[in-house]
Amino acid sequence: MEKFKIFLVAILLSPFLFQSCQKEDVTTDNNSQIEEEATTDKLKVTDEMLQKLSDFYLNTDGVKVVDFLLPDGTTTPMIQVEEDLMFTEEQIMQLDFNRVRSKGSSETERNYHTNNLVSQGKNISIIGFTGGGGYGLSPKEQNALQMAVNNYNSLSGVSISFTLTFGTNYGPKDMVVYNNPFQFGSGGSAGFPSASGNPYKFVQIFGLNSFNVDVIEHVITHEIGHSVGFRHTDWQTRQSCGQNINEGLAGVGANAIPGTSAGYNPNSIMLACFNSSVDGEFDADDIIGLQYMY
Repeated sequence: MEKFKIFLVAILLSPFLFQSCQKEDVTTDNNSQIEEEATTDKLKVTDEMLQKLSDFYLNTDGVKVVDFLLPDGTTTPMIQVEEDLMFTEEQIMQLDFNRVRSKGSSETERNYHTNNLVSQGKNISIIGFTGGGGYGLSPKEQNALQMAVNNYNSLSGVSISFTLTFGTNYGPKDMVVYNNPFQFGSGGSAGFPSASGNPYKFVQIFGLNSFNVDVIEHVITHEIGHSVGFRHTDWQTRQSCGQNINEGLAGVGANAIPGTSAGYNPNSIMLACFNSSVDGEFDADDIIGLQYMY
């Protein structure tokens, strides 16, 4: 069985070829304008950024500047972390353990969620992009997106919800799911919610159409999870990718969400890497995490 990094899309290995979390999480404030003329030459990874990422319990191996592709074919420079998370420089420097808004919580639980969350009770407008140029979702991918949205909307005890449409007018939507026809590998990418309570807007997938619909559902559900504040559940070791990386426990924020498994959970939809046998459904710990956050 092959393991895939949801990246690569986060992408982030072995009888299974791991695919990791789609180079996914692009943490950008959806209200900020993108300067199309900007290039990766103008953005550099600094020691200060790496320290900030490390303090937030993010793996700093392989952090780099990339040109992140948007549905209209333009690109914007982003900083790629853990192979599936995308940040602007400002977003990295604003990472802060003290801004936490989970239900009934006053501290960041690093195992599952970020410091910024979507506003409680928000109905998130999400569009599956159907435009040309290879950016549009195939019929199978559209079906998988509908299944992923159903995963979230069917949960009880969760205040956020989604309204799904398909088309090309993604500008006014909270979230758009689209293909990157130029990305190598299979997976997806996304980002974290903004400080203003909006989900990360650009959910990118790639190289998935040859997989069955359950695998595509898994990747999209995973990337939407990042967009509403979920982190990788195996953040400490990246065990799902065939790695054994301990990112350290110094500092604050390394607490599990109450009621979730203390050790490695091979069934969580938020593992850093996936394989071709995933079913696209939430594990019990994922549901507890969403109910705790929202």
